Amino acid sequence: MFLLCIANTDLSKIPNLSAAGANPEAIKYTVPCDAEFLFWGKCLSTSALPVDPEGHPTPAIFSRAAREEANFPVMVLRAGSFLPPKCPYVEMGSKPGSNPLENPAVDEVEKIYSWAKELGNVLASTNPLLVIGESIPGGTTSAFLVLKALGYDGMVSSASPHNPSNLKLEVWEKCCSKYGIKEGGFRGRGLEAVALLGDPMQAAVSGLAMGSYAKSRLILAGGTQMLAIAAVLRNEGYDGMIELATTKYVASDSSANFAKLAEELGVKAHVVSMDLSQSPFRGLSDYEKGYVKEGVGAGGALWYANYLGVPLERVLRRAEQIYGDLMEGMTS
Repeated sequence: MFLLCIANTDLSKIPNLSAAGANPEAIKYTVPCDAEFLFWGKCLSTSALPVDPEGHPTPAIFSRAAREEANFPVMVLRAGSFLPPKCPYVEMGSKPGSNPLENPAVDEVEKIYSWAKELGNVLASTNPLLVIGESIPGGTTSAFLVLKALGYDGMVSSASPHNPSNLKLEVWEKCCSKYGIKEGGFRGRGLEAVALLGDPMQAAVSGLAMGSYAKSRLILAGGTQMLAIAAVLRNEGYDGMIELATTKYVASDSSANFAKLAEELGVKAHVVSMDLSQSPFRGLSDYEKGYVKEGVGAGGALWYANYLGVPLERVLRRAEQIYGDLMEGMTS
């Protein structure tokens, strides 16, 4: 089963921090549209597919293509989004995350975690393999904050080829000043780090993972945001196998240090070596230039389809067909 956890954080409202929407007003629609596109193959909350400021499409295109080709079941978890998606979903009882520069980031983190842990236990009873992705604008910054708090000195990736690393570091330094904390100050207290600095997606996915590991194989579908989940799990005492699947665009991002962090956390990474350089659509071929990279569990969905016997190239061609049909519909 493929799971998509959707959430929001007020961190995404900081100018120039998130590339998940073409403008700040659009960001609140990104999350429900990602879920709707994965579920239905079209957006219902808006008439347009989510794009970054340069017009590159959401990676939900790849997740949807993988689902269409491999026909795997999908479940959406809503862990605190500004707007609900117009598709079936499981409510995790969370509010959107706060900006930690103003208030502690996640209310009732233990409740979110425990609800998700119970859900993970239930799903693992009937699903030998769970793959879970995320959609949360601003999530790479909250991931960076949690990693720093837990003592991992590594820059996270970004959906833009121009990683706003200095801005993320500035947010961290201001949080340190506001709360009197320092790098590594939350070692052994993963959920406390999430409560102060993280986002509700982290609480939900961490709980779901912890609840499922005893009965099922779980793949974290994503890049450095999922490494932050791994860090939370390690700092909550989990010492078993952690697997992650992501795109080559995250793994090879020179502005981050994915491989080093994965090794430090004892994470087995499955890197999907997709190649979009010959795509006739600039919106897709620009992924090779560092745009978007990952999201909506794209790398994990591609890995999952391949695991189920569907060749990667077949899924990529389906993604091009989906994107082409969307572009044609916009111009007709």
